[in-house]
Amino acid sequence: MEDLLLSDSVQKVHKALNEQQVAHEFRVLSDSTRTAQMAADVLGCTPSEIASSLIFENMDTGELVLIVASGGHRVDLEYVSAQLDQPLQMAKGKRIKQEVGFAIGGVPPLAHDVTLSTWLDVRLLQYATVWAAAGSPFAVFGVTPQELQRATGANWMAVEASDAELLV
Repeated sequence: MEDLLLSDSVQKVHKALNEQQVAHEFRVLSDSTRTAQMAADVLGCTPSEIASSLIFENMDTGELVLIVASGGHRVDLEYVSAQLDQPLQMAKGKRIKQEVGFAIGGVPPLAHDVTLSTWLDVRLLQYATVWAAAGSPFAVFGVTPQELQRATGANWMAVEASDAELLV
């Protein structure tokens, strides 16, 4: 891969993946993957196979929390807040860019400027490969859910009440 052609954000993710020896497939795309549906269309997979990095903020403490969700499903914010015993709301894009180091649409599940409490959607375990943003809406990486968990140090959680049985 020609790193000189990649943005600083994409290079940062690529470097982190290699340093952590994450088995992955890295792709730079000509079409945007800003949404799970757009990514699925470009990659030829279902939106559920997209690992969407969503950043929330604790309304009491301001702490940022990363939930890597299956792109085909919505995060039930009330359910997740109860699971984590934290009142969560979506973080603002400007704050995410300033503190985490990536713009919305390209936020990866790793290589952030700050340490984030990270949770992975249990639904991702259904797939042999999931695709995550790699620092830009035009770069992604494919990885097994297990390798993603190892690389992020995240815990698994159900992001919808109906998925709680998947955790057993």
